[in-house]
Amino acid sequence: MLVPELEKAVGIEVYATRSSGIGGIIRQNVEDFAVEEVLVDGSKAEITPSKKSTNHTVLGSSWNKNRYLLCVLVKRDWDTFIAIRNIANQLGISPRQIHTAGIKDAKAITAQHIAIEGVSAEDAQKVHVKDIEVRPVGYLQIKLSSYYLLGNNFHIRINALNHPRPTIRKRIAKTIEELETVCGMPNFFGHQRFGTTRPITHLVGKAIVQGDFEKAAMLFLAEPSKHEHPASRKARGELQETLNFKQSLENYPKQLRYERMMLEQLVEKPKDFAGAFKRLPIKLRELFIQAYQSYLFNKFLSGRILKGFPLNVAEVGDYAVNVERSGLPMPTMYRMVNLGTRAEINSLIKRGKMRLAIPLVGFRQHLSQGVQGEIEKQIFEREDISLESFRISAMPEMSARGELRAALTPVNNFSLETVSSDPADSKKCSAKVSFSLNRSSYATILLREIMKPRNVTKAGF
Repeated sequence: MLVPELEKAVGIEVYATRSSGIGGIIRQNVEDFAVEEVLVDGSKAEITPSKKSTNHTVLGSSWNKNRYLLCVLVKRDWDTFIAIRNIANQLGISPRQIHTAGIKDAKAITAQHIAIEGVSAEDAQKVHVKDIEVRPVGYLQIKLSSYYLLGNNFHIRINALNHPRPTIRKRIAKTIEELETVCGMPNFFGHQRFGTTRPITHLVGKAIVQGDFEKAAMLFLAEPSKHEHPASRKARGELQETLNFKQSLENYPKQLRYERMMLEQLVEKPKDFAGAFKRLPIKLRELFIQAYQSYLFNKFLSGRILKGFPLNVAEVGDYAVNVERSGLPMPTMYRMVNLGTRAEINSLIKRGKMRLAIPLVGFRQHLSQGVQGEIEKQIFEREDISLESFRISAMPEMSARGELRAALTPVNNFSLETVSSDPADSKKCSAKVSFSLNRSSYATILLREIMKPRNVTKAGF
């Protein structure tokens, strides 16, 4: 089954299911993609709070004894980082005082938890930003982080379906049945990890890992995309042709805030490409390296599937990680499979106590051995990198230690809620699905298996 070239470019080279897709479009409207966060203690962030909402007061109810105000942030069509910056501006605090458990989709309606340092519930209730709601729910003694995130609940509408309703139901059921047979879906990193409009984040990361900061900077600043705003595309093209940083700083649209930060440095010091990156927030700089790690993971995982090796059975030389009672994998609790332990580990995998894992590479994380190790070594050779490449001497804070990541992730509580007429075109159908995924897993990876899109950009990915 053909995989779109844009997916292959980010390392996703194969489907896990053989069932026919339903096609369609996601995110035609912001309301079509809803995400609600769930923490490990069971706390749920709801877009519309119900009477049965989780009582968060167990997390702390006194401002005098607790430093952090726990809130539910509901945003509509907002990037998480930009939303937090706007909230911080209204509260008169630094964005660094607002902590999250996870980043949520931009073109969507999302509900998530945030912890605000040094702010009372009364202060938070005064925040008024269009399409943003900050709902105080309790207090915490410690800041929020991804450690406390269990996963997300999704409610997604797929529009513009050209098939009869029975065909849609049958194809979706077949896809889910295939995934259930192997206990989950491939744990690929989704399209948004690399940039949906301009998927170059991993390419910038690769150039940094290879020590070529000039190439990295020019990719980030000047590589245009046909999917971005024409003014941005024009400005990037002019920089490619002229290499005139001063002129580009005048021409670049104001919304290209991070590019302008880098250009300011290059106007002062035209050869200081590493210094230009240092102008960016550390979280953004880290994203470049993380995107390249994600690309390599996708390549490793694709390679295993293409070779015909299952994701729910461990071979000699594979890694396997323990699984918590919550269902979350434990990357630091792992074993490497050998002839003597293979049967035992596969028994634990079958019982849901362990999962096959693949390296998310870094200078501390070794590659697999055996057949999987050969797949990974060949990819490393083609990429012309080593594990030590992830120790970045010019910017040590961007260095990546690496870890393990489960090859499969479970799809929980999947439901095909409705198949109805498309509100925008009565000749077509619309399907509404809901499901839950563990943290660090991507809804778009499940949707691509269901839809099998020919053009991921037009399909709304």
